[in-house]
Amino acid sequence: MSYFGKFYLTGPDAKKAADWLFTADVNKKPGTTVYTCMLNKRGGSEADLTVSRLEPGVANLPLAPESSGDAYYLAIGGGVAEHNWNHIKTVLQDQGFRCQLADHSEDMGMIILQGSILGPLLFSLYINNLCDNLSNAAFHLYVRAMRLSFVGELGWELHIPKDSCLPVYHAVMAAGAKHGIINSGYRAIDSLSIEKGYRHWHADLRPDDTPLEAGLAFTCKLKSSVPFQGRDMLEKQKKEGLKRRIVCFTTDESQHGNHPCYSQATGSLYLMMVKVPMFGLEAIYRNGVPVGHLRRADYGFYIDKTIGYGYIRNPDGGVVSANFIKSGEFTLEKMGVVYKAKAHLKSPFDPENKRVKGIYD
Repeated sequence: MSYFGKFYLTGPDAKKAADWLFTADVNKKPGTTVYTCMLNKRGGSEADLTVSRLEPGVANLPLAPESSGDAYYLAIGGGVAEHNWNHIKTVLQDQGFRCQLADHSEDMGMIILQGSILGPLLFSLYINNLCDNLSNAAFHLYVRAMRLSFVGELGWELHIPKDSCLPVYHAVMAAGAKHGIINSGYRAIDSLSIEKGYRHWHADLRPDDTPLEAGLAFTCKLKSSVPFQGRDMLEKQKKEGLKRRIVCFTTDESQHGNHPCYSQATGSLYLMMVKVPMFGLEAIYRNGVPVGHLRRADYGFYIDKTIGYGYIRNPDGGVVSANFIKSGEFTLEKMGVVYKAKAHLKSPFDPENKRVKGIYD
């Protein structure tokens, strides 16, 4: 994941800037990482990212700028890193904050580790390093490790200075070999993330979507009195009720019957259930009336269903309440064919968030 944007926010007004820029309270204990959004003046989501508060006056990896005051490390999806950079720079200039924003995206790599084997894998790494590198002179790999997941499993992100990326990667793969570690591709990450219900900025989350509409109200410090950009619009929206909101849909695979297939291995015919491939932009109907379209869709291999997320509106212009969603009969249209669908208020995969906590029943 080395294409991610990696920025440092420092300076005399860094805390003021962080309070104004980020919807969540990022001023936690140093070393804490918070998932948050950044908004425009209309309350729309310009970005979602993670912000780590750094220890003041302490060397935070060789690449971190020196700072005697508040300092923050920002990790942002690489496809929108330039967009985020420009948004932050504009806000800092408009508000007159005395801050420095340093871009170390090209100087650092990033490896993500996800899954139930992480406990024994990290223990193996720790033990091996103690046994094989007993002196500081023998071990010069600096890593910022953050407990995060984008696929709904126990996860860690390793942020690494560029020269240490390959040694760290090889150490991880060597330690994980006996635990069955494998490399994963981005299409796998896409499928896992949508199954869990995590948002993709540019698809599930755009500058015309507020965090409340996107199901990200938990990222907003609305219970505090701390002002942030776009807060007034969110408070107004919360008071009036949501006129649109994102909803999870799964298709009923059984309604499409079975398709005869031939097995070369056995020389016999067998029946395979027909799946419904969807990729986004499919129309959403409630009780036969169009109410929106899917922003993103993929196949969820754990739940064994096609899954999609899209924003819906009330045709009467009213509030889209939980009851409005639960009381409707939904269908999805793909290339002129209509498929029955089930609407979910929560992701059907691990709704209690056990796996991200390392609880595997």
